Amino acid sequence: MDSPDARPLPAERDASARGLDVVLVPRKDDGTFDDAAAAQGLSGADGVKTMVAKVSGGTTVFVLIPGTRRLDWAKLRSLLAVNKASLVKPEAALDITGYESGTITPLGSSSVLPVYADERIPGRRIGMGSGSRDYLLFTDADPLLASLGATVGDITSELPAD
Repeated sequence: MDSPDARPLPAERDASARGLDVVLVPRKDDGTFDDAAAAQGLSGADGVKTMVAKVSGGTTVFVLIPGTRRLDWAKLRSLLAVNKASLVKPEAALDITGYESGTITPLGSSSVLPVYADERIPGRRIGMGSGSRDYLLFTDADPLLASLGATVGDITSELPAD
């Protein structure tokens, strides 16, 4: 595990405990993913957004989707076998995970939640939030998803054309 500083982030400590190989890459001042991804030999399509959703019955879950796609709520509800699902507000996500919006990752979260991931994530190297505005976290998707016990399914659709 490569960390630019001597003090590991909660996500980095959790990844280590799970036996995951992760690389933390400093974010540029503008916080964009593309430059950091390119330095890892990846593209924007390898970025993963982590969202926190509340579903029928009050269960809260992590939802992982490719950054180049959008969450399809009907598909997610179908996979979860629920009739309601919605994103939690950023303040609630911070309370649940300990991470600010835009930095959320299931790794090192202050709450252990079920993880649901889009079927386009396995089989690739991905970049995602690290829990810090200063770094992005890169790792291989398959061991990450396995270590999280993620349920994988088709939960996204294409972004609309500009």
